[in-house]
Amino acid sequence: MLTPRPRRQPEPGSRVPQGLRTAADWSWRVLVVAAVVALLWWLLTYFSAVSVPVAVAVLLTALLTPLNRLLRGWKWHPALAAAACLLVMVLIVVGVIAAIGAQVVREWPQLWDKALAGFATFVNWLATGPLHIEQAQLDTYFTQFTDWVNASRADLAAVAAHAGVGVGHFFAGLAIALIATFFFLASGRGIWASITRLVPRHYLLATGRAADRGWASLVSYMRAQVLVALVDALGILIGALALRLPMPWALFALTFVAAFVPVVGAVLAGTVACALALVTYGPVSALIMLAITVFVMEAEGHFLQPILLGRAVSLHPLAVLLGLAVGATIAGIVGALLVIPVLAFSVAFIRGLDPEHFDQPRASLPE
Repeated sequence: MLTPRPRRQPEPGSRVPQGLRTAADWSWRVLVVAAVVALLWWLLTYFSAVSVPVAVAVLLTALLTPLNRLLRGWKWHPALAAAACLLVMVLIVVGVIAAIGAQVVREWPQLWDKALAGFATFVNWLATGPLHIEQAQLDTYFTQFTDWVNASRADLAAVAAHAGVGVGHFFAGLAIALIATFFFLASGRGIWASITRLVPRHYLLATGRAADRGWASLVSYMRAQVLVALVDALGILIGALALRLPMPWALFALTFVAAFVPVVGAVLAGTVACALALVTYGPVSALIMLAITVFVMEAEGHFLQPILLGRAVSLHPLAVLLGLAVGATIAGIVGALLVIPVLAFSVAFIRGLDPEHFDQPRASLPE
Protein backbone atom coordinates (compact mmCIF):
# COMPACT_ATOMS: atom_id res chain seq x y z
CA MET A 1 0.00 0.00 0.00
CA LEU A 2 1.40 3.30 -1.08
CA THR A 3 1.78 5.97 1.51
CA PRO A 4 1.00 9.53 0.39
CA ARG A 5 3.95 11.85 0.15
CA PRO A 6 3.90 14.58 2.74
CA ARG A 7 2.77 17.95 1.37
CA ARG A 8 5.61 20.42 1.07
CA GLN A 9 5.25 23.25 3.50
CA PRO A 10 5.45 26.73 1.96
CA GLU A 11 8.61 28.62 2.64
CA PRO A 12 8.37 31.58 4.99
CA GLY A 13 7.17 34.64 3.13
CA SER A 14 6.02 32.70 0.04
CA ARG A 15 2.39 33.61 0.75
CA VAL A 16 3.21 37.27 0.02
CA PRO A 17 2.39 37.97 -3.63
CA GLN A 18 5.38 38.57 -5.86
CA GLY A 19 3.95 41.90 -6.97
CA LEU A 20 3.75 43.14 -3.39
CA ARG A 21 7.32 42.06 -2.67
CA THR A 22 8.51 43.85 -5.80
CA ALA A 23 6.58 46.96 -4.77
CA ALA A 24 8.14 46.81 -1.30
CA ASP A 25 11.62 46.50 -2.78
CA TRP A 26 11.02 49.55 -4.96
CA SER A 27 9.40 51.46 -2.11
CA TRP A 28 12.30 51.35 0.31
CA ARG A 29 14.74 52.21 -2.44
CA VAL A 30 12.61 55.17 -3.48
CA LEU A 31 12.43 56.28 0.15
CA VAL A 32 16.23 56.17 0.42
CA VAL A 33 16.61 58.21 -2.76
CA ALA A 34 13.98 60.69 -1.52
CA ALA A 35 15.83 61.03 1.79
CA VAL A 36 19.10 61.76 -0.03
CA VAL A 37 17.37 64.32 -2.28
CA ALA A 38 15.76 65.95 0.76
CA LEU A 39 19.13 66.15 2.51
CA LEU A 40 20.75 67.72 -0.55
CA TRP A 41 17.85 70.19 -0.85
CA TRP A 42 18.22 71.16 2.81
CA LEU A 43 21.95 71.70 2.38
CA LEU A 44 21.46 73.81 -0.74
CA THR A 45 18.77 75.86 0.97
CA TYR A 46 20.82 76.33 4.13
CA PHE A 47 23.82 77.50 2.10
CA SER A 48 21.71 79.42 -0.43
CA ALA A 49 24.03 82.42 -0.19
CA VAL A 50 26.59 80.27 -2.01
CA SER A 51 24.56 77.64 -3.88
CA VAL A 52 22.33 80.13 -5.73
CA PRO A 53 25.23 82.30 -7.04
CA VAL A 54 27.10 79.16 -8.12
CA ALA A 55 24.00 77.91 -9.95
CA VAL A 56 23.67 81.29 -11.68
CA ALA A 57 27.36 81.08 -12.57
CA VAL A 58 26.76 77.72 -14.25
CA LEU A 59 23.96 79.26 -16.35
CA LEU A 60 26.15 82.23 -17.27
CA THR A 61 28.93 79.84 -18.24
CA ALA A 62 26.55 77.93 -20.51
CA LEU A 63 25.44 81.22 -22.05
CA LEU A 64 28.99 82.39 -22.70
CA THR A 65 30.40 79.01 -23.77
CA PRO A 66 30.00 79.61 -27.55
CA LEU A 67 31.92 82.91 -27.33
CA ASN A 68 34.52 81.35 -25.05
CA ARG A 69 34.99 78.45 -27.48
CA LEU A 70 35.37 80.90 -30.37
CA LEU A 71 38.08 82.86 -28.55
CA ARG A 72 39.84 79.63 -27.59
CA GLY A 73 39.80 78.68 -31.27
CA TRP A 74 41.64 81.93 -31.99
CA LYS A 75 44.42 80.74 -29.63
CA TRP A 76 43.50 83.11 -26.80
CA HIS A 77 44.80 82.27 -23.33
CA PRO A 78 42.03 80.59 -21.25
CA ALA A 79 42.07 83.29 -18.59
CA LEU A 80 42.06 86.07 -21.20
CA ALA A 81 39.18 84.46 -23.09
CA ALA A 82 37.16 84.09 -19.88
CA ALA A 83 37.82 87.71 -18.91
CA ALA A 84 36.82 88.89 -22.39
CA CYS A 85 33.53 86.95 -22.19
CA LEU A 86 32.68 88.50 -18.83
CA LEU A 87 33.66 91.95 -20.11
CA VAL A 88 31.36 91.60 -23.13
CA MET A 89 28.46 90.54 -20.90
CA VAL A 90 29.05 93.40 -18.44
CA LEU A 91 29.33 95.93 -21.27
CA ILE A 92 26.03 94.75 -22.75
CA VAL A 93 24.22 94.99 -19.41
CA VAL A 94 25.76 98.38 -18.60
CA GLY A 95 24.93 99.62 -22.10
CA VAL A 96 21.31 98.58 -21.71
CA ILE A 97 21.05 100.31 -18.32
CA ALA A 98 22.75 103.42 -19.71
CA ALA A 99 20.35 103.54 -22.67
CA ILE A 100 17.36 103.25 -20.36
CA GLY A 101 18.74 105.93 -18.04
CA ALA A 102 19.52 108.31 -20.91
CA GLN A 103 15.98 108.08 -22.29
CA VAL A 104 14.48 108.51 -18.83
CA VAL A 105 16.57 111.63 -18.14
CA ARG A 106 15.77 113.11 -21.55
CA GLU A 107 12.02 112.58 -21.34
CA TRP A 108 11.55 112.88 -17.59
CA PRO A 109 10.37 116.57 -17.52
CA GLN A 110 7.65 115.87 -20.06
CA LEU A 111 6.62 112.67 -18.25
CA TRP A 112 6.50 114.52 -14.93
CA ASP A 113 4.23 117.22 -16.35
CA LYS A 114 1.93 114.58 -17.82
CA ALA A 115 1.92 112.69 -14.53
CA LEU A 116 0.87 115.81 -12.62
CA ALA A 117 -1.83 116.55 -15.17
CA GLY A 118 -3.07 112.97 -15.00
CA PHE A 119 -3.15 113.04 -11.19
CA ALA A 120 -5.16 116.29 -11.27
CA THR A 121 -7.58 114.72 -13.75
CA PHE A 122 -7.92 111.67 -11.52
CA VAL A 123 -8.65 113.81 -8.45
CA ASN A 124 -11.23 115.77 -10.43
CA TRP A 125 -12.85 112.53 -11.54
CA LEU A 126 -13.10 111.36 -7.93
CA ALA A 127 -15.06 114.51 -7.10
CA THR A 128 -17.27 114.70 -10.21
CA GLY A 129 -17.51 111.03 -11.13
CA PRO A 130 -19.79 108.32 -9.79
CA LEU A 131 -17.87 108.09 -6.49
CA HIS A 132 -18.54 111.76 -5.53
CA ILE A 133 -15.60 111.97 -3.15
CA GLU A 134 -15.30 115.54 -1.97
CA GLN A 135 -12.03 117.38 -1.42
CA ALA A 136 -12.60 117.35 2.35
CA GLN A 137 -12.70 113.55 2.31
CA LEU A 138 -9.53 113.39 0.26
CA ASP A 139 -7.84 115.73 2.76
CA THR A 140 -8.99 113.47 5.58
CA TYR A 141 -7.57 110.36 3.87
CA PHE A 142 -4.29 112.16 3.23
CA THR A 143 -4.08 113.25 6.86
CA GLN A 144 -4.74 109.70 8.04
CA PHE A 145 -2.03 108.39 5.75
CA THR A 146 0.42 111.02 7.05
CA ASP A 147 -0.39 110.11 10.65
CA TRP A 148 0.13 106.42 9.90
CA VAL A 149 3.53 107.15 8.36
CA ASN A 150 4.57 109.22 11.37
CA ALA A 151 3.41 106.53 13.78
CA SER A 152 5.14 103.74 11.84
CA ARG A 153 8.57 105.28 11.43
CA ALA A 154 10.26 102.56 13.46
CA ASP A 155 8.61 99.79 11.44
CA LEU A 156 9.40 101.51 8.16
CA ALA A 157 13.01 102.00 9.25
CA ALA A 158 13.26 98.29 10.08
CA VAL A 159 11.85 97.40 6.66
CA ALA A 160 14.35 99.76 5.00
CA ALA A 161 17.22 98.24 7.01
CA HIS A 162 16.11 94.73 6.01
CA ALA A 163 15.94 95.84 2.38
CA GLY A 164 19.45 97.27 2.69
CA VAL A 165 20.74 93.95 4.01
CA GLY A 166 19.04 92.21 1.11
CA VAL A 167 20.73 94.56 -1.36
CA GLY A 168 24.08 93.82 0.28
CA HIS A 169 23.49 90.08 -0.02
CA PHE A 170 22.51 90.54 -3.66
CA PHE A 171 25.77 92.29 -4.55
CA ALA A 172 27.78 89.74 -2.57
CA GLY A 173 26.06 86.93 -4.47
CA LEU A 174 26.65 88.78 -7.74
CA ALA A 175 30.36 88.97 -6.98
CA ILE A 176 30.46 85.23 -6.21
CA ALA A 177 28.59 84.45 -9.43
CA LEU A 178 30.95 86.53 -11.59
CA ILE A 179 34.09 85.08 -9.98
CA ALA A 180 32.77 81.53 -10.29
CA THR A 181 31.82 82.17 -13.93
CA PHE A 182 35.37 83.31 -14.66
CA PHE A 183 36.88 80.16 -13.20
CA PHE A 184 34.33 77.90 -14.91
CA LEU A 185 35.14 79.48 -18.27
CA ALA A 186 38.88 79.49 -17.71
CA SER A 187 39.34 76.02 -16.19
CA GLY A 188 35.99 74.23 -16.28
CA ARG A 189 37.51 71.01 -17.59
CA GLY A 190 40.06 70.93 -14.78
CA ILE A 191 37.38 71.53 -12.15
CA TRP A 192 35.28 68.72 -13.61
CA ALA A 193 38.30 66.40 -13.65
CA SER A 194 38.86 67.09 -9.96
CA ILE A 195 35.23 66.21 -9.21
CA THR A 196 35.30 62.98 -11.24
CA ARG A 197 38.22 61.67 -9.21
CA LEU A 198 35.60 60.48 -6.76
CA VAL A 199 34.03 58.31 -9.48
CA PRO A 200 35.25 54.70 -9.82
CA ARG A 201 37.67 54.28 -12.72
CA HIS A 202 35.47 51.92 -14.73
CA TYR A 203 32.70 54.56 -14.75
CA LEU A 204 34.90 57.51 -15.80
CA LEU A 205 34.38 57.17 -19.56
CA ALA A 206 30.59 56.86 -19.33
CA THR A 207 30.36 59.70 -16.81
CA GLY A 208 32.46 62.03 -18.97
CA ARG A 209 30.43 61.36 -22.08
CA ALA A 210 27.16 61.76 -20.18
CA ALA A 211 28.38 65.07 -18.73
CA ASP A 212 29.25 66.32 -22.22
CA ARG A 213 25.75 65.45 -23.37
CA GLY A 214 24.19 67.19 -20.38
CA TRP A 215 26.32 70.28 -20.93
CA ALA A 216 25.27 70.41 -24.59
CA SER A 217 21.64 70.36 -23.48
CA LEU A 218 22.30 73.18 -21.02
CA VAL A 219 23.98 75.33 -23.69
CA SER A 220 21.02 74.74 -26.01
CA TYR A 221 18.68 75.77 -23.24
CA MET A 222 20.44 79.10 -22.74
CA ARG A 223 20.33 79.82 -26.47
CA ALA A 224 16.60 79.13 -26.49
CA GLN A 225 16.15 81.35 -23.43
CA VAL A 226 17.80 84.23 -25.32
CA LEU A 227 15.32 83.70 -28.15
CA VAL A 228 12.39 83.69 -25.72
CA ALA A 229 13.59 86.94 -24.15
CA LEU A 230 13.99 88.51 -27.60
CA VAL A 231 10.44 87.56 -28.61
CA ASP A 232 9.06 88.98 -25.33
CA ALA A 233 10.94 92.24 -25.87
CA LEU A 234 9.70 92.49 -29.47
CA GLY A 235 6.10 91.99 -28.29
CA ILE A 236 6.37 94.83 -25.76
CA LEU A 237 8.17 97.03 -28.33
CA ILE A 238 5.44 96.52 -30.94
CA GLY A 239 2.77 97.40 -28.38
CA ALA A 240 4.68 100.50 -27.26
CA LEU A 241 5.21 101.69 -30.85
CA ALA A 242 1.56 101.05 -31.72
CA LEU A 243 0.42 103.15 -28.74
CA ARG A 244 3.17 105.74 -29.36
CA LEU A 245 4.49 105.44 -25.84
CA PRO A 246 7.64 107.28 -24.81
CA MET A 247 10.89 105.36 -24.48
CA PRO A 248 9.86 102.31 -26.57
CA TRP A 249 13.45 101.09 -27.05
CA ALA A 250 14.12 101.46 -23.35
CA LEU A 251 11.10 99.22 -22.75
CA PHE A 252 12.53 96.78 -25.29
CA ALA A 253 15.86 96.63 -23.47
CA LEU A 254 14.23 96.37 -20.05
CA THR A 255 11.96 93.54 -21.18
CA PHE A 256 14.84 91.62 -22.80
CA VAL A 257 16.97 91.74 -19.65
CA ALA A 258 14.05 91.12 -17.26
CA ALA A 259 12.77 88.13 -19.28
CA PHE A 260 15.67 86.02 -17.98
CA VAL A 261 14.01 86.17 -14.55
CA PRO A 262 10.84 84.05 -14.84
CA VAL A 263 7.49 85.50 -13.81
CA VAL A 264 8.82 88.57 -11.99
CA GLY A 265 10.74 89.88 -15.01
CA ALA A 266 7.73 89.95 -17.29
CA VAL A 267 5.55 91.47 -14.55
CA LEU A 268 8.13 94.21 -13.92
CA ALA A 269 8.48 95.12 -17.58
CA GLY A 270 4.71 95.04 -18.11
CA THR A 271 4.11 97.23 -15.05
CA VAL A 272 6.52 99.87 -16.33
CA ALA A 273 4.90 99.81 -19.79
CA CYS A 274 1.38 100.14 -18.34
CA ALA A 275 2.50 102.98 -16.05
CA LEU A 276 3.94 104.87 -19.02
CA ALA A 277 0.72 104.35 -20.98
CA LEU A 278 -1.35 105.56 -18.03
CA VAL A 279 0.75 108.67 -17.50
CA THR A 280 0.97 109.53 -21.19
CA TYR A 281 -2.48 108.83 -22.60
CA GLY A 282 -4.75 107.77 -19.75
CA PRO A 283 -6.50 104.63 -18.54
CA VAL A 284 -7.70 103.42 -21.95
CA SER A 285 -4.15 103.17 -23.31
CA ALA A 286 -3.05 101.61 -20.03
CA LEU A 287 -5.70 98.90 -20.36
CA ILE A 288 -4.65 98.23 -23.96
CA MET A 289 -1.01 97.96 -22.88
CA LEU A 290 -2.07 95.68 -20.03
CA ALA A 291 -3.83 93.40 -22.52
CA ILE A 292 -0.69 93.33 -24.70
CA THR A 293 1.46 92.52 -21.67
CA VAL A 294 -0.86 89.71 -20.56
CA PHE A 295 -0.84 88.29 -24.09
CA VAL A 296 2.98 88.34 -24.19
CA MET A 297 3.20 86.68 -20.75
CA GLU A 298 0.69 84.00 -21.69
CA ALA A 299 2.48 83.35 -24.99
CA GLU A 300 5.77 83.03 -23.10
CA GLY A 301 4.47 80.76 -20.37
CA HIS A 302 2.23 78.50 -22.44
CA PHE A 303 3.82 78.52 -25.88
CA LEU A 304 7.34 79.92 -26.22
CA GLN A 305 8.94 78.31 -23.19
CA PRO A 306 7.31 74.86 -23.54
CA ILE A 307 7.91 74.66 -27.32
CA LEU A 308 11.29 76.36 -27.77
CA LEU A 309 12.88 75.26 -24.51
CA GLY A 310 11.41 71.78 -24.78
CA ARG A 311 12.86 71.38 -28.26
CA ALA A 312 16.23 72.75 -27.19
CA VAL A 313 16.61 70.37 -24.26
CA SER A 314 14.79 67.38 -25.84
CA LEU A 315 11.93 67.55 -23.35
CA HIS A 316 8.22 67.38 -24.05
CA PRO A 317 6.55 70.81 -23.85
CA LEU A 318 4.23 69.49 -21.14
CA ALA A 319 7.26 68.50 -19.04
CA VAL A 320 8.66 72.03 -19.39
CA LEU A 321 5.33 73.60 -18.45
CA LEU A 322 4.84 71.36 -15.42
CA GLY A 323 8.47 71.80 -14.41
CA LEU A 324 8.12 75.60 -14.39
CA ALA A 325 4.96 75.34 -12.28
CA VAL A 326 6.52 72.91 -9.79
CA GLY A 327 9.77 74.87 -9.54
CA ALA A 328 7.95 78.15 -8.93
CA THR A 329 5.75 76.47 -6.28
CA ILE A 330 8.66 74.90 -4.41
CA ALA A 331 11.27 77.67 -4.53
CA GLY A 332 9.62 80.73 -6.06
CA ILE A 333 11.66 82.75 -8.56
CA VAL A 334 14.85 80.79 -8.00
CA GLY A 335 13.00 77.52 -8.53
CA ALA A 336 11.42 78.74 -11.77
CA LEU A 337 14.83 79.96 -12.94
CA LEU A 338 16.72 76.72 -12.21
CA VAL A 339 14.22 73.90 -12.58
CA ILE A 340 14.37 73.55 -16.38
CA PRO A 341 18.20 73.76 -16.60
CA VAL A 342 18.51 71.14 -13.86
CA LEU A 343 15.92 68.94 -15.55
CA ALA A 344 17.56 69.38 -18.95
CA PHE A 345 21.02 68.47 -17.69
CA SER A 346 19.75 65.53 -15.63
CA VAL A 347 17.72 63.99 -18.45
CA ALA A 348 20.53 64.42 -20.97
CA PHE A 349 23.06 63.04 -18.48
CA ILE A 350 20.97 59.93 -17.81
CA ARG A 351 20.42 59.37 -21.51
CA GLY A 352 24.14 59.79 -22.12
CA LEU A 353 24.93 56.91 -19.79
CA ASP A 354 23.39 54.56 -22.36
CA PRO A 355 26.09 53.59 -24.88
CA GLU A 356 23.67 53.76 -27.82
CA HIS A 357 23.46 57.53 -27.34
CA PHE A 358 27.22 58.13 -27.28
CA ASP A 359 27.49 58.58 -31.04
CA GLN A 360 25.10 61.55 -31.06
CA PRO A 361 26.62 65.06 -31.33
CA ARG A 362 27.48 66.78 -28.09
CA ALA A 363 29.31 69.88 -26.88
CA SER A 364 32.26 69.47 -24.60
CA LEU A 365 32.54 71.07 -21.20
CA PRO A 366 34.56 74.29 -20.87
CA GLU A 367 38.24 73.56 -21.00
